Amino acid sequence: MKILIIDDEVKLADAIGELFRQHKYVVDVVYDGEDGLYCANNGDYDVVLLDVMMPNMDGFEVIKKLRESKNAVPVIMLTAKDDLQSKVKGLDLGADDYLPKPFAMEELLARVRALARRHGEMVVDTVCYRDVVLNTSNYTLHCGDKSVSLGAKEYNILYFMLTNPKQVLSKDMIISKVWGLDCDITENDVEAYMSFLRKKLSFVGSKLTILSKRMLGYYLETDRD
Repeated sequence: MKILIIDDEVKLADAIGELFRQHKYVVDVVYDGEDGLYCANNGDYDVVLLDVMMPNMDGFEVIKKLRESKNAVPVIMLTAKDDLQSKVKGLDLGADDYLPKPFAMEELLARVRALARRHGEMVVDTVCYRDVVLNTSNYTLHCGDKSVSLGAKEYNILYFMLTNPKQVLSKDMIISKVWGLDCDITENDVEAYMSFLRKKLSFVGSKLTILSKRMLGYYLETDRD
């Protein structure tokens, strides 16, 4: 799952980002509303954590512009303003949830999981496609009675592909989803990870493989396609 944090309290935003990374989320952190709005409209996020009180463009303006542009990304607003009027305003503008500061990190994690479930994000122990099973709790790939462990990035790439099995995924889409905006990953790195995954699919005896379409990206296919 990919999270965007928009908060001008740098230390708090970085702490929240580190918390989610420890729980295997892909995280981008920005510190003002204008940058946050741009990222939210261009970054393919599963959930946005949005602070209200920011200079230049506050959280209310960000959520308003997101919804005006038909961006339906789930948003949790975070704010020190705990009055009823502020909550109502945020929700009326299109926020999905509202969490006053200070908050317990465990509650924030739980709210993100709940929001993701409501919006269709897979929060399950396994993802199955054709003859493979990907265990989301221990990062293992299974086919029949054979299994192999995946590294974190291998897992994230394969999860992205298995949950979008009919789609051709470009290298830019994969980099954005798996590494986030602030990275120095190149297209050659993506090609290397695809090679690793092909070998692991072959190792477990799967008929599923990863193919590429020139200039477009990668997709899954078996000999029965």
